[in-house]
Amino acid sequence: MSNSVAVLTGASQGIGQATAIRLARDFKAIVLVARNRANLEQTSEAVRAAGAQALVIDADLAVPQAASAIVDQTMAAFGRIDALLNIAGAVPQIDLFDMTYEQWEGGLALKLHGARRLTIAAWPALKAAKGAVVLMSGNSALFPKAPYAAVGTINAAIVALAKAFSDRGIADGVQVNSVLPGPVMTGRRQSYLKHWAPLHDMTVEEATANFPKEAVIARYGEPEEIAELMAFLVSPGARWMTGSALRMDGGEVKSV
Repeated sequence: MSNSVAVLTGASQGIGQATAIRLARDFKAIVLVARNRANLEQTSEAVRAAGAQALVIDADLAVPQAASAIVDQTMAAFGRIDALLNIAGAVPQIDLFDMTYEQWEGGLALKLHGARRLTIAAWPALKAAKGAVVLMSGNSALFPKAPYAAVGTINAAIVALAKAFSDRGIADGVQVNSVLPGPVMTGRRQSYLKHWAPLHDMTVEEATANFPKEAVIARYGEPEEIAELMAFLVSPGARWMTGSALRMDGGEVKSV
């Protein structure tokens, strides 16, 4: 994989940032995509320190033209795409009856349609490289609830989209999987806990400690743990794995 190039969205923070740094150990170059340029520059420094080249592209994947622009810049810089990791997509955790039209559509535009458009735009390069694609979902895809309606619905759609891409990939030599993380302690989760705690008459510390107990898990996951799974899925050792939806959630989902 020493000459390989990975394109990674959502690379400015959390799981995306951790995955970019992890992939720098295996790939020649990492293309870092997100909306926050300053945070992307911080990620790029860590990627270079880990041994890979870094190309920063600040783009909003909710904008239809962004996908082709990202692919064009990547091909101009490196001439190939061997892996695409669609991680971007912050979906608001708002009750089904409280969501505005703009909040619902915004979640769809960024996480679902953004991943769909970028995967399609990158497909010719991925086909030429016999590459790999990962789409980030979440285990809420398996149990959509009213308080997390958009998250669960969009994550379920991501799993279905990945499965459809994987079916096309069998003929084209492109491997496609989805990943369903459970509760991971990222900056976004910390912000959510700060918002959620006072609504339930708890301190942030109490809310942070309470969730693993309610979910019957030992602890929150760490971004670096999800990054290891992502790195495996785009490695040579995972080449026969395609069309799979892999949970990594500390046992939060209790069904088989």
